[in-house]
Amino acid sequence: MRRRNDPVEFLKDKHVILLIVCIILSIICIATFGISEGLDLKGGSVIQLQLEHPVDRETMNVVTTVLDKRLNLYGISDVKVRQSGNQQVVVEMAGATPEEVERLIGNPGVFEAKIDNKTVLTGSDISSVDMYQVTGQSWQVPFKLTTQGAKKFAQNAKGKAGHEVVMYLDGKPIDKNPPKLSAELANGEPTTELEVTGGGNDEEDAKAKANDIYTVLKTGSLPVKISVIGSDTVSAELGQQFIEGTMVAAILAILAIFVIIFIRYRRPILVFPILITTLSEVLIVLGIASVIHWNIDLAAIAGLMASVGTGVDDQIIITDEVLAHQGENTKKSRRRTRTKMNVDKAFFIIFASAGTLIAAMLPLTYVGFVRGASGIGTISGFAFTTILGVLVGVFITRPAYAKFVELFVK
Repeated sequence: MRRRNDPVEFLKDKHVILLIVCIILSIICIATFGISEGLDLKGGSVIQLQLEHPVDRETMNVVTTVLDKRLNLYGISDVKVRQSGNQQVVVEMAGATPEEVERLIGNPGVFEAKIDNKTVLTGSDISSVDMYQVTGQSWQVPFKLTTQGAKKFAQNAKGKAGHEVVMYLDGKPIDKNPPKLSAELANGEPTTELEVTGGGNDEEDAKAKANDIYTVLKTGSLPVKISVIGSDTVSAELGQQFIEGTMVAAILAILAIFVIIFIRYRRPILVFPILITTLSEVLIVLGIASVIHWNIDLAAIAGLMASVGTGVDDQIIITDEVLAHQGENTKKSRRRTRTKMNVDKAFFIIFASAGTLIAAMLPLTYVGFVRGASGIGTISGFAFTTILGVLVGVFITRPAYAKFVELFVK
């Protein structure tokens, strides 16, 4: 017979309170931040870039940093830039096509300004860049020079009023009709404020060109030439099919768990709490992913399902340990102590199993995050999500389930 204070004791338990709080916070976080969908689900592009020659780690870090800044500044969301060896870079972009950014990331972004075919400015002379301005078909990108750059420009521009100032990006003229040097800039006095000007076929074309120049000047130039050697596109329709397939697989997995547990125990008081605990674990993991903006893709879903499988196994271990001595004819106090000892024994097995699994997954996570090798990003996503799910289960959901079994399964 159950004691009347069992529900009260259950709700006052610290593990149960923690579980309830985490569930509420996860719901709030998912509703506020949403769940970031990866390339597999949202659709997008994967572009492979080839560097002109092999580079060291420091140069590769500069290349990936500049590309990442460019794409984020250009407005591409959910972008991942990672190195592949010492000569290739892989760019993943959710919700974008290769054509939209290929011209932007496929060029080093070397800026030069020349008067009478003599270089008077380079990208290294620029200290800051202001937002571009578009008027009809004309555009301007204001920028400021460093003190040294202003002196160099003043010396080279002195006495050359009316001469064309031809500006180049990666060796190609930015405008077919370059502006002419004004008398004010040709007086030999250093000035730190200049601008790049140009025109387009229409207002939208002018805005696109101005945005390209602004982005390149803002992020700096690449230390080595790169070229696009391959690209692949995942359509949004295919991503929707992946989502639908995943939902069907999740429902079938839940039904399979329900049937197996019911066949094993034939007691609804055990079946439903196990399912509720499992769903709570998934919800908390998704809540954490929404806070840290972790992209949920097919690899992450696979890792989540793997952690759910280990969670069900752990709950079965807890249940079996408690049921092993439920029929003993002993005093309540002694039976309660024995139940507590069995739960502790179950958690010793659970912690050992979790430690082994995490130890096996950590190398994959390390390789994916630190090395960033091609093809490893997917594996690291699987490993990271699996570890996250296991930690949530071991420290949040499974202790709460153990308290339920300890109090209500008699």
